[in-house]
Amino acid sequence: MIVEIIPCLNDNYSYIIHEKETNTVSIVDPSEFEACDKSINKYKKLDFILNTHHHVDHVGANIELKKKYKSKILGSDSDKDRIPGIDIFLKDNQKQKIGNLEFKVIFTPGHTKGHIVYFFNKDKIAFTGDTLFSLGCGRVFEGTYEEMYNSLKKIKSLPLDTKIYCGHEYTKSNLNFCSAYDSRNYLLKKKEIDIQKKLNSNQPTIPSTLEQEIKTNIFLRCNDPDVKQALGLKDSSEIEVFSKLRDLKDSF
Repeated sequence: MIVEIIPCLNDNYSYIIHEKETNTVSIVDPSEFEACDKSINKYKKLDFILNTHHHVDHVGANIELKKKYKSKILGSDSDKDRIPGIDIFLKDNQKQKIGNLEFKVIFTPGHTKGHIVYFFNKDKIAFTGDTLFSLGCGRVFEGTYEEMYNSLKKIKSLPLDTKIYCGHEYTKSNLNFCSAYDSRNYLLKKKEIDIQKKLNSNQPTIPSTLEQEIKTNIFLRCNDPDVKQALGLKDSSEIEVFSKLRDLKDSF
């Protein structure tokens, strides 16, 4: 399983997945046609389009790519009326193959009502869309804070060595937020050096690993005493801490 990162729009990422054995070519969340098609051209084919959710910056190239390559579009059954050109409807915990690659569907509402994550267990790779970012999480647009928190818990339960491929290059701004409320986290300071090095070289900060996220992403650290102390929520529940963090990040 080879994953190629495609920068799109201002800060989006789309991803090509190439499975060599059957020469199956897929793309995750194609934001814009020209940038995606340029990368697809070297394969001369596109078998599948995988959408995490319905927002236009994740499905914007669906129809043009489908028309050109006769691709099949996969997305959440809950979003079947909002994902352009959808052919295959996916449900929570469903297992599906693209070529010889098998992924599990993880239903992660919160950012949108129908958001899903694609988890490739054998390769330990998760495409998390706008649910989990490097050092952050998505805004809660259509769901509730509790739904988003529970969705993050689902991702948090995956193997620690899972590589996280998310929908946006938000890592630097997320780092600044984490640092503001988790200032004693030495692992976060160590990660900052690596992030800055990549950005200085015009490289993506993606992927991260789930283990890194659990140790440094403040939205996955709602039970940490230092985080609770910084927020003045020493005796509060994790969902209360998460809700406070999400409100603070919205206006950060």
